[in-house]
Amino acid sequence: MKLRLALLSALAAAFCIAQAADKPKTDSKTMSKPEIVKSENDWQKLLTPEQFQVTRMRGTERPNGAAYEEFEKQGEGTYYCVCCGAELFTSNEKFHSGCGWPSFYDSSKAKGVLEKVDNTHGMKRIETVCKRCDAHLGHVFEGEGYKTPTDRRFCINGVALKFVPKGGAAPKLLEVSSTAVQSKKDEVAKEGGVEVKK
Repeated sequence: MKLRLALLSALAAAFCIAQAADKPKTDSKTMSKPEIVKSENDWQKLLTPEQFQVTRMRGTERPNGAAYEEFEKQGEGTYYCVCCGAELFTSNEKFHSGCGWPSFYDSSKAKGVLEKVDNTHGMKRIETVCKRCDAHLGHVFEGEGYKTPTDRRFCINGVALKFVPKGGAAPKLLEVSSTAVQSKKDEVAKEGGVEVKK
């Protein structure tokens, strides 16, 4: 009887562990809230349908598409988030992996890329998102044998990136908009004698 009870307990524990493995996990890195928060409707007004599908709905562009072909032709420069303008990667970390999506061996020194555990679709991966607005960028893979300084491959959707050639002006950062920020702006405007329209 005790053996049967012990086996049932072990089986129940194994089942619970298997169920937990399919749920997305969070860690202290993923708990931080993005600075930029907008409704789906607001994002749709700012982005193309493909950009919206990839960055806001966690989609994936097709490999070897137009965005990838354009990426392959780009020279020195910096890659920014198409949603909010945060710096993500530079051409210094860019390399040709042959996977059909833009590849980088590291994020830029600006550290605008956040890595999150992603256990969706029965796989264990690390999702990469924009730290500032939580835009889905792609995934990062390790230990694939690429001869790069990190042996990591940030596999990124090209439509999630805005390229600015070296010497070009960085895109304007999307402003933080929230009720608290707007209230503070209204307060400052009133103090300055400006009528606030509602």
